[in-house]
Amino acid sequence: MSCLGELLWYLSGKDDLAFIQHYLKRYDESAEPNGKIHGAYGPRLFNSQGINQVEQVISLLKRKSSSRRAAIQIFEARDLTSDYKDIPCTCTLQFTIRNSRLNMIVFMRSNDAYRGLPHDIFAFTMLQEIIARSLGVELGTYKHSVGSLHLYDYDAKKAQRYLDEGFQDARPMPRMPDGDPWPAIRKVQELEEQIRLEKAGPLLLEDLPEFWTDLVRIPKIYALGENGAEKREIVALKKAMSTDVYDSYARKFERRATIKPTQQELPLEGNNER
Repeated sequence: MSCLGELLWYLSGKDDLAFIQHYLKRYDESAEPNGKIHGAYGPRLFNSQGINQVEQVISLLKRKSSSRRAAIQIFEARDLTSDYKDIPCTCTLQFTIRNSRLNMIVFMRSNDAYRGLPHDIFAFTMLQEIIARSLGVELGTYKHSVGSLHLYDYDAKKAQRYLDEGFQDARPMPRMPDGDPWPAIRKVQELEEQIRLEKAGPLLLEDLPEFWTDLVRIPKIYALGENGAEKREIVALKKAMSTDVYDSYARKFERRATIKPTQQELPLEGNNER
């Protein structure tokens, strides 16, 4: 959930601690005294000096698909001026269309191999697919270049335990639906906020394609698990998924959940039962 939570934080364009700390508890260590995250990617992607860089890249590649200027700058000159608690590790995101496929090249100044790399690859490839759908082209290659790829001593044993498991699921996520993804993204953002802020009422998913409804169920499973929900609630959400790709995530919360009878109705699905 932390990877998806971070992606949704980026897409919100926000830099506030409260949003991301819901999914990554230790992010308070990166906050400035004003409660903001200096290195937050959202404002840099969608409001860098008043410029929506994602929107501009899409517009540029629609006008000229062969352009080599479709690059988003994340690390900026101001990041050199002070010892901020959080400074972007990403320098640039470059997009090229070749043979009707959108390629992406990411340049990182620094990357934590255990904590940062999985989040970055997830978020950036999702952004690549969002932009590809916005342009009506297929996905191409993804290249990830790092100046300093490192593993801290305090994470070495955790990383080794993960590798020793030896059975990580290498299956890809389902394909993002064709067509303009932004109306669905805005709806997902609205529903995620409802879950995160524990607003009352059912989450109405009827107008969303299955790809996106599954991405709403993930933060709902996370919220239920964090709040000590009953096992049957989490099982019901897992069964409602359109794919079993996320089953291992749901099972983690199943194991933590309580098992007891209840008459309470599940609040998530509205009339969108399968």
